[in-house]
Amino acid sequence: MRKRRQRGTGMIEFTLAGVAAIFLLIGTFHMAMGMWNYHMLASAVHETTRFAAVKGVNCTKPGNSCSATVGMIAQRLASQAIGVPGTSMIGTFTTDSGVATSCSPLSSCFSDPTVWPPSSNSDNRVGKYITVSAIYQYRSPLLFFWPGTPAQRFGQVWLPAASTQQILF
Repeated sequence: MRKRRQRGTGMIEFTLAGVAAIFLLIGTFHMAMGMWNYHMLASAVHETTRFAAVKGVNCTKPGNSCSATVGMIAQRLASQAIGVPGTSMIGTFTTDSGVATSCSPLSSCFSDPTVWPPSSNSDNRVGKYITVSAIYQYRSPLLFFWPGTPAQRFGQVWLPAASTQQILF
């Protein structure tokens, strides 16, 4: 008699615990993926800023050919950001005087031949500061379940990163 009353309880317990466990597993995976994207973006921005910091006024003098273009810097940023697609990233390159070059999306600047940092306002002089910043739109199905979000849409989080360096060469 007692066995008959407990019939099916294992399935109900597994269902209740299984739903929570599966949601926890999916949540952990997507949180880790989002953090990976953020850290790769921050590292890529920092490395790209270091790359651009040695491409100042001395690279544009006759006899030197180490100057960088907006396209080279955008490609460097995209190649350093492993796992972050350049089509979902917006990059901005800002000089000490506030002149900003924006690439939205980043892949739109891959063929831009403009020398950067520019010589206007002496922004490519040694000691001036340059800033490279990027923002990435991370889409996660985990945010689909977030309270208050509209139904049938994936959640979106903007992940920003910026780095400032002094021109060294």
